[in-house]
Amino acid sequence: MDRLWTPWRYTYIAGTSNADKSSDSRDEQGKTPECVFCRLRNGDRADDQSNFIIHRAANSFVVLNLYPYASGHLLIVPHAHVADLDAVTKSVSDELMDLTKRCQTVLRDVYRSDGFNIGINQGRAAGAGVAAHLHIHILPRWTGDANFMTTVSETRVLPEDLSSVYTKLRPHFSEENA
Repeated sequence: MDRLWTPWRYTYIAGTSNADKSSDSRDEQGKTPECVFCRLRNGDRADDQSNFIIHRAANSFVVLNLYPYASGHLLIVPHAHVADLDAVTKSVSDELMDLTKRCQTVLRDVYRSDGFNIGINQGRAAGAGVAAHLHIHILPRWTGDANFMTTVSETRVLPEDLSSVYTKLRPHFSEENA
């Protein structure tokens, strides 16, 4: 059996990484840092493009992942600062799922993907990068897109910058296309 050793991941697994800035962590002054998703939710709508917010709905919003696995990697985020899916109301979970379906349709139309990864990582143990605020990942996938660079070199090759992805996707979320 072959083994691929990844000792650099131990820092994350052991909990000594700064990868999870959840609301229960404290900064050097002992203050709780503001959640990245709450900061985006509360931000000025005039800054949506620079913050890569694709769409705002009544109870949630869609934003580009700043650290995408593939072009078009989106996050669907409830406004409520909750960690678990079972903590949101039915109307919020319904809207989250409706937006996830809408994102799938848009990503299929724009990127002609062969499939999708759709998932929710709840808690650090499950791989949540922002464990304190629930969010759904959806990203397009293509046959053969896991190559040597990703698998062995831990390097993702992304053909577009986030501004280009935003420009492609945003018109599909205008009110006329709702």
